[in-house]
Amino acid sequence: MASTTFTLLLIASFAILHRAMAGDPDIISDFLVPSNITPPVDGSFFTYTGMRVIIGEQPPSTFTVLKASMAEFPALNGQSVSYAVLQFPVDTVNPPHTHPRSAELLFLAEGALEVGFVDTTNKLYNQTLQSGDMFIFPKGLVHFQYNCGQTPALAISAFGSASAGTVSIPSTVFSTGIDDNILAKAFKTNVTTIEAIKASLAPKS
Repeated sequence: MASTTFTLLLIASFAILHRAMAGDPDIISDFLVPSNITPPVDGSFFTYTGMRVIIGEQPPSTFTVLKASMAEFPALNGQSVSYAVLQFPVDTVNPPHTHPRSAELLFLAEGALEVGFVDTTNKLYNQTLQSGDMFIFPKGLVHFQYNCGQTPALAISAFGSASAGTVSIPSTVFSTGIDDNILAKAFKTNVTTIEAIKASLAPKS
């Protein structure tokens, strides 16, 4: 009986480990068509035109992200890939955040960026990138990008998931209803400071 129980636990642990290590689930067809689209599909289904808005336009005045994930581009479902275009005016930042379901491979097309991530031992790995450089942010780790140059910066990020997910640290901590007293204790400060931080992160009317 003990041997049988151990075997079942071992099988269960392997199943859990497999799920923990897996990215997007494998599909058993060439591609997936959403239920709200009637087959057959043509080439337009596999084409995403949402990035055309940046071609020939002036750089934005604030940090801007244009995504091509499964939410915007349904043909990516099951393909384990997505992209984002990041536009950084001078002295703007993509605040510390994580992608729980994928690493991020960033290619800097224009400008300069200071980038970095923090590992699970709280060690910071940072680098100043120039146009043409690439940088990898490991899956699930907190990371950031900052335009430290004198001109706007343009970067393209690739993800190994059709839905990498983004958890913004500032908004997750200060804009989701966590009690002010808990945050004050966690950050070893007072409620007045926490309230001021929350107010600064509130959407501007």
